[in-house]
Amino acid sequence: MKIELHAVSKAYGRGPGRFWALRDATLAVERRTHLAIVGPSGSGKSTLLHLLGCLDVPTTGEVLLNGVSRASLSDRQVSLIRRAQMGFVFQQYYLNECMTALQNVLLPLELGRVADRRKKAIAALSWVGLEHKLGALPGEMSGGEQQRVAIARSVAHGPELVFADEPTGNLDSESGTKVLEVLRALHDETGTGLVLVTHDDRVAARATQVLRVRDGRLG
Repeated sequence: MKIELHAVSKAYGRGPGRFWALRDATLAVERRTHLAIVGPSGSGKSTLLHLLGCLDVPTTGEVLLNGVSRASLSDRQVSLIRRAQMGFVFQQYYLNECMTALQNVLLPLELGRVADRRKKAIAALSWVGLEHKLGALPGEMSGGEQQRVAIARSVAHGPELVFADEPTGNLDSESGTKVLEVLRALHDETGTGLVLVTHDDRVAARATQVLRVRDGRLG
């Protein structure tokens, strides 16, 4: 899986109130990438991540997915690529409060009709160290445990690229360190590409490549 941005810009609003969140970004990420995108709040780093992950479309410029222009693909085609080859982890855990850890990880696998989905869900939860929490509801787990469930959910289908947007933002330092260790192990042990957005230089220091964003421009 390779995603390329070519002179991509993103604007929000119209007329005098139009705001350019990102300008002329050119960047490529692929399997085995370990990239930290760093910048202050409002710098455009999350916009950049959303464009790389095909969660948003650019105002100008071109996005290529495995060499094919995103603009030439239907929304369904993009959705299928995203579902099969990408994983996402956000600052918010987005777990269903009425579902157990296992059910939360199983849900996207069931929607995608993934083979051996129960086995893969259990394996993912075991990999993040939560094999003893399969039947626990989110409210019965700590914030760090909930984030690890979210990571398990994002990687259970074996994506080639994982995008993480401030994954430790709601966690204390100890829980945050555990989450970062899980993400780093994902990259080191499986070769999965990891693109991480953070405002913390200590978090970025764990990556092999650091990209700084300020005022919507890559530095």
